[in-house]
Amino acid sequence: MDLTIGVLGFVAVLVLGILRVPVAVAMAVVGLAGGAALGGLDGILYLSGTLPYDAVSPYGLSVVPLFVMMGVFAGRAGLSRALYDVADLLVGRFRGGLAMATIGASAGFGAICGSSLATCATIGKVALPEMRRHGYPDDLAAGAVAAGGTLGVLIPPSVIIVLYALITEQSIGALFAAALVPGLIATLYYMIAARISARRLPRRGERPQEAARKRGDYTEEEAAQKRGGGLRLLAIADIVVLFGLVIGGIYAGLFSPTEAAAIGAGGAALLAWVRGGLKGGELRGAMVETALTSGMIFLILIGAALFNYFVETSGLPQALVGAIAAAGLGQLEVILLLVAFYLVLGCFMDSMSMVLLTVPAVFPLIQASGIDPIWFGILLVTVVELGLITPPIGMNLFVLKGIDARLDLGVVIRGVLPFIGADVVRVVTLIALPQVVLFLPHLLGF
Repeated sequence: MDLTIGVLGFVAVLVLGILRVPVAVAMAVVGLAGGAALGGLDGILYLSGTLPYDAVSPYGLSVVPLFVMMGVFAGRAGLSRALYDVADLLVGRFRGGLAMATIGASAGFGAICGSSLATCATIGKVALPEMRRHGYPDDLAAGAVAAGGTLGVLIPPSVIIVLYALITEQSIGALFAAALVPGLIATLYYMIAARISARRLPRRGERPQEAARKRGDYTEEEAAQKRGGGLRLLAIADIVVLFGLVIGGIYAGLFSPTEAAAIGAGGAALLAWVRGGLKGGELRGAMVETALTSGMIFLILIGAALFNYFVETSGLPQALVGAIAAAGLGQLEVILLLVAFYLVLGCFMDSMSMVLLTVPAVFPLIQASGIDPIWFGILLVTVVELGLITPPIGMNLFVLKGIDARLDLGVVIRGVLPFIGADVVRVVTLIALPQVVLFLPHLLGF
């Protein structure tokens, strides 16, 4: 009976999510109702007073608002434009160069932001007008922005990786190290997908700078400035230093993740001030944005804590492990089953909700199957990334629609299909070659 209630509760959260009920509310309501059904009203009233505090009070969670603040200040500093210009300098001369530059800029911004939605929105505001101005079709432009935004989830520092580490009690530093090479592979695969997409239509074969000069979008003198990239490279030197200090400090053992996050937030605030991004009410706006985003994350954590208590009380995780053991499935079968599960789930839920909702139930199965938890964490984030651009409810698709009302959702979905194909190849790569994920953590002694 308890197991049946647990399954019904999980289904109820999924249905509420499909109906667009905020996932924090859905998990909290189902968790309280299910907990009351299993343990009585008195017990759940007591837990509703203690679990929310326990969910948000651990010291390790202090990295979340700090990394969020780092990303917010990075956006106010105009770093997205600088990154985009440099990426254009490096790959803009190729066919589909601006689409590839969008991917590169997204990777760079994701490295100092840690949020997919923020990366997609920030880079999109810069890249979409530029690609339109240079004659890029909306499907290629939107696909590059939506896919590039997912890199903010994987490339460290990543809020979702931090949450996975805290839930599973794994090393944040080891997971950041493990994510670095897969993040670079993701960037490369996306650039290849953009290049292949750009070769399919004649207009996509134009070199953007040449096409712009023909249309008179900028003068020959301005074009010469674009070709001379020394100053543009210098424009991101401070970004490179900040990223190196934050991530390099963690890898070298100089800082704890919390200390590194504080340095990153302070450094991004300094860059925003130096670049004039904190004039007028911008500082207050940045702090309000940080508070709202952090509050949303912590509210989801509270809902997840209530729901996970209910799921654990129902015995669902133990039953799942027992069923897999009884079926005699090997590691590969378990991995493929979980990948399929997360791909389906990603069509209906956002990435953070998926991780917080499912990892407490799935992680005992990972341990019982002897699967490396660091490797699985990176595979999980990779598959969750795919969910961000998977129709019908890929969150990045709606972010793009929100920042540019002229975009047709069908065009956006068509544009991301080549990048979904690149993600499938990447998932196969990580499963077939786990050393791609694990060699750097082992090299650094994690």
